[in-house]
Formats: sequence, structure tokens, C-alpha cells
Amino acid sequence: MKRHLFHFLFTALVSIATLHAQFDPFSDDGGAEGESEKSVATLISSQSTIAPSKPFTVALKLDIPDKWHAYYVNPGLIGKHMDMKWELPEGFTAGDIQWQTPHIARMFEMNTYGYSHTSYFPVTITPPADLEPGKPVTLKLKARWQICDDESCVDEPNEGHYGDFSVTITTGSETVANAETVDDFKEINKRAPKQSDDWKFSAADDGKAVSLRITPPESVTLEEDKVYFFDRDGQADAQVKQKLTKDGDSYVLTIDRFQGNDFNDQPGPTLDKLSGILSINDGEQSFAVDADFTGGGKSASDLESAPIGKLLGVMGGMILGGLILNLMPCVFPVIGLKIMGFAQQAGEEKSKIVLHGLTFTAGVLISFWALSGLLLSLRNAALSGSGKEVGWGYQLQDPYVVVILLLLMFVMGLNMFGVFEIGTKATSVGGELQNKKGLSGSFFSGVLATVVATPCSAPFLGAAIGTAFALPNFQFMLAFTAMAVGLALPYLVLSIFPQFVNRLPRPGPWMESFKQGMSFLLFATAGYLLWVYVGQTGLPFMLNLVLGLSAISIGVWIYGRWDLPYKAVRTRWIAKVLAAVFVVGGTVACLPPEKSTIDWQPWSQAKQEQLINDGTPVYIDFTAQWCLTCQVNKKRAYPKEVADMFKEYGIVALKGDKTNPSPEIEKALQKLGRTAIPVNVLYVPGKEEPIITPEVLSAGYMKELISSNLKKPEK
Repeated sequence: MKRHLFHFLFTALVSIATLHAQFDPFSDDGGAEGESEKSVATLISSQSTIAPSKPFTVALKLDIPDKWHAYYVNPGLIGKHMDMKWELPEGFTAGDIQWQTPHIARMFEMNTYGYSHTSYFPVTITPPADLEPGKPVTLKLKARWQICDDESCVDEPNEGHYGDFSVTITTGSETVANAETVDDFKEINKRAPKQSDDWKFSAADDGKAVSLRITPPESVTLEEDKVYFFDRDGQADAQVKQKLTKDGDSYVLTIDRFQGNDFNDQPGPTLDKLSGILSINDGEQSFAVDADFTGGGKSASDLESAPIGKLLGVMGGMILGGLILNLMPCVFPVIGLKIMGFAQQAGEEKSKIVLHGLTFTAGVLISFWALSGLLLSLRNAALSGSGKEVGWGYQLQDPYVVVILLLLMFVMGLNMFGVFEIGTKATSVGGELQNKKGLSGSFFSGVLATVVATPCSAPFLGAAIGTAFALPNFQFMLAFTAMAVGLALPYLVLSIFPQFVNRLPRPGPWMESFKQGMSFLLFATAGYLLWVYVGQTGLPFMLNLVLGLSAISIGVWIYGRWDLPYKAVRTRWIAKVLAAVFVVGGTVACLPPEKSTIDWQPWSQAKQEQLINDGTPVYIDFTAQWCLTCQVNKKRAYPKEVADMFKEYGIVALKGDKTNPSPEIEKALQKLGRTAIPVNVLYVPGKEEPIITPEVLSAGYMKELISSNLKKPEK
């Protein structure tokens, strides 16, 4: 209630201040002092002469009075940003406002995002292809905006109504720069956020704060108080100081999420990416950021403990997994055999039988601790070296982790279904172990029970590793201890109550049915991981996966069918070789594809036009996931040497994704005289017409295309 009351009073105060500013200082008889508080707006053009289909830039130039500010697209607190409505001749199109790098302004002693003094709001205009030369063209704009000082706001140009602005230019066969506005557009280019291959950005969101990871060139050092991110969508809290920390070769800028305040009690939106402008050294450098969220911002050394409820659930699941291992054909027959062995060694004395059971359990626990300790060390080494953010489930962001778990689940599902067998010697191992005497024999039996159970337990261990991966060290070990307890529990209980051995179900066909039934759970898990993996590697990679998994299936089938003890030695060796060829080949086919080092940026008509106006060579790939030729081109045409040429020649690569319907892409293809994809286009500065490539590309063609049409920029 208090918050809403404060909000009401604040709104009323701003409204009164606004009315006063509008009707007193801006009245016709307001005098010089009132007039000095008005902004002066002018519509300017980068070109005095425009040509057909050649984009150019116009900008609303705003001279704002001292101590006042206009607003960025996200005002940061309250405020109205620039609003434009274009009235253009037939065939002309206008892009969105290309927001310049803002600064932190103040209102009621709080932060807002704005522009002061002389500011610009540029827009790309594209004339039609059939533009008739030698005629004047007038571009008309209706615009309104708001300016504020530290305690009041004014809606401009006239009480919030749209003002009328226009600029007249001439048409011709070639574009001619406007000499009168050259300095203005140099300033616009200077203030515009840049795209750079030398700076890398990624983002993570844990629900409370957003982490922007910044990897600058090696020679650049960032200072905390001189780095600021201007969020575009209102996700960030502008009132909380952003914190910059060093992390290896990168920096992490922590930005608190907007949870509501006295002026706006609605939390900021929850989106799947972070967009905005990163300002370095108070705007001396700025970069456009558009980064998908990749996780919760936890580093390898900063894993949070699971809540007690969740931990108990994990441990319960691990105990159940250990118990299920005892029902596998390679383990179950050993249980009764080992308990009877304990009884024989102890001379039927109950206390000694229990001692053997405890010793056996100790062997299982210690061997599990050794195994889980090895896994833990590998986990920590991988996480500390990768610099990746981790948390609950975030290990599945690594496609190598996903494909390993996928292949593990798939192969073990085939094993449990009976396509091939591993672990069948567990019974004979158990028979040999019963011949060992004393407590050391029981301890060693526990160790070997873990070892011989490993082939059967691999699917459960794979799931357990996935569950426990994000736990801190102590809880990680605790989870695997629970699984060891589950495996050892039947031995321990039956050593205490050996008379129950005779009540165990007899090994029989039911065990094989149970084992095959469990295989479907593994296939379902493999299917889920396949879905995750395709999302990471792209739908076009699905064909590789299907063929790879098919090859692995053939390989293990050959192994299970012909590498049998009663087969001839020659047959078994041939089976081994063929199985290895299919399994290895299939595994290689399933590995994540090498990602192109070309920095593909999302295509838009506005971005294309802006880059061309700046004299930047632009390469556009109009593509789609369902386009087979497009996928062939991606594998053939853009190896590392071609990607290096893109960097050397300063080419910006844009990808127009037509997987889903896109009217904007359809319109662009029509302008190029194309209707079907793939369409690949190179725009060369100074050349009127774009170069449209053949449909099927190769690396050799791309090298020739670049080297024969472009010159390397001077350094």
C-alpha cells in the first residue's frame, strides 16, 4: 500500500512539474528564459543525392538544453523515449532507430539512461529500385519525445503531440554525400555501438542477477568504474551498481535484475537473451551486445550446495540405483553365493558372518570412493579449466558431455536388450572369490563386486554422474556413497540374517525379462539426450547422428553375434575388427561438428543497410535448416582458411534464417531476383550491384570470390 501511495504521489508530482514546464516557460510570452529550455530538432540526411536501391541514413538531430536529457529506448527509471512515424514517398522504407550509446542521467537522485546536449536518432532509409533520377524527394517525419532535468519533465515538441519535420534530397544515378552534414554523421558513427570480432560476449542469468562475460583483446585492460551495460529491455536494475570482476582472460560484469521499486512495482521481463550497449571508458568505446543466456552464472569454484530436501532426494535415488544393480544378471547370482561363502568361512558363527558382511561392505564403499574420487577430480579439472558456468543441469550445455552420455545410454540399452553381452563373467569371479579365506578375502570380494558390477552399472552411473555433476565436492561424494550403500545393502542384510538366503528368488528367465525391460528406460533417456544434442549441434546434423547410431548398432550386433567362445578364432577376430570399425566410425560421426569460426550475425535489412552505408563489405547467407544444399555449403565452403579471409578483408557475415516464414527475407530475395534458397550475396563497397554466388559453393570458390573483389583494409 505504501509503495502504491508513493508511486501515486510521484506521478502526480511529475505531472504537475510537466504541466508547469509546458504552460509557463513555453508559453508565447514566456520570455527568453523559457525559450532556452526548448530542444531544437532538425532532420538531416547523410546524402544530398540518393540512388535507386542504395540505402542511406537520415537522423533527427536534437539540441537539448543544459541540465536536461532525452531518453534511450529503455529509460532505466521512467521517461518516454523517441517515437517516430514516417511519411515516405512510394517504395521507400525506413528501418528502426539506431540507438546511440547513452549515458547515465539523474532524476530525483536516481539513475536514468539518456542523451544530453547535441544528440542524434539515426534511421536507415532505402529507396526503391525504380527511383527516377533528377527529381527532388521529400522525406517527412512525425516525432515526439520527452526531456527531463533532475526534477521535472517536458513532452516535446508541443505537449506530447507529434512535431512535423522534413528533409528534401535529390535523386540521381549515384549517391552524393551531403557536405553540410559530414561532421554530424562522423559524430553519429563515433557514438554508434560497434560490432567487433576481437571482443567476445556471453551472458548468464540466475534469476537474481545477470552476468555478462566480456573477453577483450589481450592488450585491453578494463577498469570497474569505467564499464557499464545499458540494458535495452528493462531486465537490469539501473539503481544498483554493476560489479566488474576479473576471471582469467575475461571479465564478468554482474548486473542485478530489476525486481520493482516505488515507481514501478512490476519486475523486469524474463527473456532468453541480454541485449543492449556496453560502454567502455565513459563511451569512448561501445559495443552492441546480443547474447543468449547460457546458464546461471556459477563458476567451477562457486558451486552451491543442494538444499537438504533435494539432496535427500538425490541420495534416495542413488540408493535405489545401487539396489537395482543387484537385480542385474551379472550381479544377482553372486549375492547368495557370497553369503554362503561368508557362513562357511565363519564356521556358521553369526558374529563372524556379520563381520565378513561389514568387511565386504567396506570393500564396496572404498572402491566406490576411489571411483567417485577419480570422477570428482576429473570434474573439477574440467570445470576449472573451461571457464564455463555450471549449476543444476548446466553440464548438459556441453555437447561433448551430452554425446558421451547419449552413446553410453544407447550402447548400454542395446546391451541390456541382449544385442550383445558384457559382464557375464561376474558369476565365475564370485565363485573364485569364495575360495579366498579370511577378512581380507571378504574385503577384496567387495572391491571386485564393484569392479564386476561396473559394466551393468554403467547406465546408472551415467545418470548418477549427470545428477551429481553440479554438486559441491562433499555432496558429490555423499551421493556416490549412497549408491555404494545401495549396492552393498543386500550383502550386509543377508550377512546379519543368513537364513533369508534361501528365500531369495531363484535366478531364472525373469531376470532376462527384467533386464530387457530396463533397456527401454535407457532408450528413452538416450532419446531425450538426442533431442538436447540436436538442439546444440543443429537439425542438419541429425542425419550424421542417425547414421552414426546405426553404425554403432551394427558394430555391437556383430560383436554379440559372432564374437562368442564357441566360434572359430578366425571368425571371432573378424567380428572384433568389423565391430571396432563400425563402432569407431559411428562414434566419430556422432561427435559434435567443428563450429565455423565465422561470426555469423543475424540478418536484418536495417543492419545490412547500416553496414553498407559505413563502407563495410557484407556477405549474406540466406539459408534454412530444411535446405539440404545450404547444409552442404556450410560444410564445404567455410573452412578455417575462408573464415580467416573474412577477418582479413573485414567482411561482416550475416545469416538470414528462413527456417520459419519471414516476410522480410522474402522481400529481400525478391529484390535480388530470387525465390528459392540458398542465396548467398557479397556486397562490395563502391559497387552498385551485389555479387550473387552460385547455389553450390566450395572453399576454392569462396577464396577466389573474396580475393578478386575485395582489398585488405589498411591497418
